[in-house]
Order: sequence, then C-alpha cells, then structure tokens
Amino acid sequence: MRKLRVLVAMHEVLVPPPDAEKLPPAETWEYQMELDVVRTLREIGHDVRVLGVGDELKPVRDAVADWKPHVVFNILTDFHDVVTYEAHFVSYLELLKQPYTGCNPRGIVLAGDKALSKQILAWHRIPCPAFAVFPLRTKKARLPSRMQFPAIVKSAVQHGSAGISQASVVHDDKELAERVEFLHRTLQTDVVVEQFLPGRELTVSILGNERLEVLPIWELWFDKLPEGNEAIATSRVKWDVAYQERIGLRTGRARDLGKELEERILSICKRTYRALHLSGYARIDLRLDTEGRPFVIEANVNSDLSPGEDFPESAKAAGLDYGALLQRILNVGINYKPAWMVE
Repeated sequence: MRKLRVLVAMHEVLVPPPDAEKLPPAETWEYQMELDVVRTLREIGHDVRVLGVGDELKPVRDAVADWKPHVVFNILTDFHDVVTYEAHFVSYLELLKQPYTGCNPRGIVLAGDKALSKQILAWHRIPCPAFAVFPLRTKKARLPSRMQFPAIVKSAVQHGSAGISQASVVHDDKELAERVEFLHRTLQTDVVVEQFLPGRELTVSILGNERLEVLPIWELWFDKLPEGNEAIATSRVKWDVAYQERIGLRTGRARDLGKELEERILSICKRTYRALHLSGYARIDLRLDTEGRPFVIEANVNSDLSPGEDFPESAKAAGLDYGALLQRILNVGINYKPAWMVE
C-alpha cells in the first residue's frame, strides 16, 4: 500500500479540535465520524490534512492547487446547508480534475431525489412500494385510487430521516393532507407518499464502480417498541441515543432469510445501484412485506461511516476492519473514471 496525500473534506463546524482524541466520547459525538476517519487514515499510514468547508469554494480550490492531494475523502452531506447542493460540490471536484471518494454527481442527484429514483426503479422493474408525489404547490393531498392506506409521508429530498416520525404513517385522507401540509410548511420540499409496508427493515451496503462488492445483509430491530408504534427509522430513532436505548434498538446481520431470498435481495440491490448510476459506496434500504417480499425504499449514497453504523458493521462482518474499509473506499475513489478521464 502506497502512502497517499488524503485531503478530508468535512463541514467546517465538524472539524475536530486539536485535543479531540483526549476528550471523552460524550464530548466528541457530534464530530465522531470525522474524528474516526481522520485518525484511522493516519493510523494506516497516509498523509492526511483536514479541510473544513464552509460557504466558499475558493479554500477548496486553494487546498487542491497547493497540496495536490492524491484523493479527497469527501464526507460532506450538503453545501450552503442545502442537501441538493451535495452533488454540486462533487461536480466542483470533477471540474478541478480532482479524484475523490464516494458517489459521482449524477448518482447523488438520482438517488437523492426520492421521487425521481422511484420512477427510475419502477421503469427497471425493481420492486419498490407504490408511491405518489405531492409538489409544494399541492393545495390538498389525497391518496390516488391505485394506492391504499396505511401510507408513509416523507420529504422527497431530505436525508437522515428528517421529517419522519410516528405521525408520518397515515391512515386516511385527513391525516395524509395534514402531514403533507406539515412537511411542505416546515421543510419546504416536495413530498413523497409511499405505500407503508409493515415488516422487516433491511439494509445492504455496496462498494464499487463497475465491479461491485456487496456486504452482508443487515437488519434493524426494535425490542421494546411501545404498543401502537410502527417499526420505522424516525428522526428520533436516528439521532436520539437515549430513545434508542429505551426502545431497544439493535442492528445486526439478518437471520433466517433463506438462500433464495438472500440471493434475490442482493440481486435487487446491485440492480438498484446500477440503475441509479451510483459509484463509490452506498447503502440500499429495503423492507420485507408481511409475505416476505423485498421492496427497495431508497438508496443512500456516501452513507454514514461512524463505527457502529450499518455500513462499517456489515463490512466488519465481511472481514473488513475499519481501516481496511477506509482503504477500500480510497481505492474505489481513485479508480473511478469521471468524464474528463474517459477518452
């Protein structure tokens, strides 16, 4: 393994302080992923610099021009606090002819728009729940006749379970209209309404560009979920550690799927990755309905690399420790061929 110059691009507010490694976990949780990525890249022998990205692109251009990194390890999730600008930041790296880790701009756009991605998956006959889109201009949402309740209401573009709560699962047109109006008002985005599928929640993590490495299927369990609550990954489930403990949240390798179903799930996930033109690495979220049939919910590009999250944990189950995973992500990024490299 050769020593690389790695420029780690992260949000300016999440740059770990110089003494971060001496601080207790309770004080570093907000930037724990950034800290772990930087520390591990150094431990495996790379020359690492941190670039805190704010609202300007000039510091990015200057850092690339002055240091000439072999690769930018990109862990930004938005730019100017706009989620859809995540793709534009990566496009800027391509304009600089700078190799980077993670997904390409087109894949970010396609996967990041839940409405567009579902239309693409449906065209490719990849199973996904029935859905309807309600743009911001919608006056009063009603469920189309081809769908039935219960349904789940989501932002069309936000990440990290933003706007998802137990109230997101609606059971009649009144609840639907109220929830759509709430998301339009609070998040200012278009809304996607999906057929809600009670059942098991799975994730499949994938590495690669043309050749794909599919990691073991992972599952989410709620051991102590209050009666009447749906087993969904709400914003509170995603970010509230105390709440996670209270509801008995666990993740681990999915069990008792059977060989045929497991192979079907992995095939669906690889088809999803390719249909959305993804590269680098991503996590595909699925649900099994009550009959055990898999449906793709969404694809999450540049998924969370915090130790303990699905992607690193499934990599560990496949024999890749954290350092080996980050090295694999670097390799895949360096080997990606953007438009300017194609003859």
